[in-house]
Amino acid sequence: MNAPLTQCWPTSFAERYQAKGYWTDETFRFLLPERAATHGDRIAVVGGDIRWTYAELSERADIAAAGFLALGLQPGDRVIVQLPNIPAFLSVTFGLFRAGLIPVFTLPAHRLTEITHFARKSGAAAYVIADRHDGFDYRLLADAVKADVPALRHVIVVGDPGDHVAFDAFAADPDRLPSDQADPSDVALVQISGGSTGLSKLIPRTHRDYLYSIRASNPICGVDGDSVYLAALPVAHNFPMSSPGIFGALYAGARVVMAPQPTPDIAFPLIAREGVTITGLVPPLALLWLQAAPRTSHDLASLQVLQVGGAKFMPEAARRVRPVLGCTLQQVFGMAEGLVNYTRLDDPEEIITETQGRAMSPDDEVLILDDAGDPVADGETGNLLTRGPYTIRGYHDDPVANARAFTADGFYRTGDVVKRLPGGYLVVQGRATDHINRAGEKISAEEIEDHLLAHPNIFDAAVVSIPDAFLGERSCAFLIAQGDAPRPADIKAWMRGRAIAAFKIPDQIIFVPEFATTAVGKISRKELRASLRATLLAQENDA
Repeated sequence: MNAPLTQCWPTSFAERYQAKGYWTDETFRFLLPERAATHGDRIAVVGGDIRWTYAELSERADIAAAGFLALGLQPGDRVIVQLPNIPAFLSVTFGLFRAGLIPVFTLPAHRLTEITHFARKSGAAAYVIADRHDGFDYRLLADAVKADVPALRHVIVVGDPGDHVAFDAFAADPDRLPSDQADPSDVALVQISGGSTGLSKLIPRTHRDYLYSIRASNPICGVDGDSVYLAALPVAHNFPMSSPGIFGALYAGARVVMAPQPTPDIAFPLIAREGVTITGLVPPLALLWLQAAPRTSHDLASLQVLQVGGAKFMPEAARRVRPVLGCTLQQVFGMAEGLVNYTRLDDPEEIITETQGRAMSPDDEVLILDDAGDPVADGETGNLLTRGPYTIRGYHDDPVANARAFTADGFYRTGDVVKRLPGGYLVVQGRATDHINRAGEKISAEEIEDHLLAHPNIFDAAVVSIPDAFLGERSCAFLIAQGDAPRPADIKAWMRGRAIAAFKIPDQIIFVPEFATTAVGKISRKELRASLRATLLAQENDA
């Protein structure tokens, strides 16, 4: 039997959040029909040759909802969604909301190891995929997942279904659609954590907390009905989904433009053609845009706000955004577990370029503590903890992770090391956990070590993060060979065969004869990784 999907705040907190208007009775179930009633003829989403109005998108979502229910899925069932940036992402997602089903969002880069884990952990009954994307056949992946997870009953394919269910064959059936409003305290969707240890954890988000995050983000980011949001990053990420992202744009009655890739050659023509006003990038992509913009023939004048988040954006690069792209930079520092910090559009340039913003809500509680758990003074570095009206109180069905990640009084230990400036602005210093932030993708060192240790010629492995001017951080695997040491290229090829996301394959591989230990032959993995990282950085600085 599946563990229940819940997210609960203590009664005193829930009453306060409701009294202050953060939490309302609004849910995702009727969000799209309500917007269609107001903005029916307005363009909601653009992707390739597709241009759907709000009325058309709402109708397609209703058809999707009826189709999902016709398969025998029941309200409350969990459905894995693994789709690229295509308009069908929205018709699928809002169809699930409309039917009372719960989407579990995964990335196009995920492969068998990750999807099987998500399917088992969530108790998913169905799996929605595209037929192919970037040369990869997701139908073959779905076959393998179904073989491993018998409880996964249905695979629905956008495109050529092969042996599975065709999404395009769903038919309208108004009698199947729920007519009642959902409970706003129910879980609306599930996102995935970066995973500081092992495979990613599942993050249940309720209607009321996630919709508050969207509503609060829109005015801070200047998003209204006249905005055009370019979805450049994979939209299953929390950042392009809700900060304010595609959901914020639709909530405001704005237009969403789906970019199949975030590179300048794809994105710049879309900005010019659609009059894009706001988009979000991770730092490596922002650097590519800054490099390409002076040479482009495309008119980027409509772009008003470039959001950069997912990893720290260095001040040197941040200062180039306004003169090169002619728009305002907005730094975004947030997490799928909740807390979102923004620089404000009217902040002084120094704040915009040198900080990662301040908390979005008046009721975001932010603590900066030293390793002993004591508060540090403003300007001093410490560990970031938070709780608030849209920060979760626990991961799904993971008591060990919850004991590690949450305090007894409900603060979430983010694992980020920051310093706070006057006014509440945060400057990110790094991670306290063994966690690699590679171009915005969070990678668990422990997970990669587990894969490497499965290699017959590897005796031990330690994976560390190394600063990288382009990626923010790159991964380096220190290995002790068992027998003849394989070539690094062979190790990478073997890792690709492990059916994991490509961004988890180590960028750098170094063989060493042994790992340093204490006098009694023991050393913590955290200390080991820190020692190896420091040694490599010292060698690079001396080179």
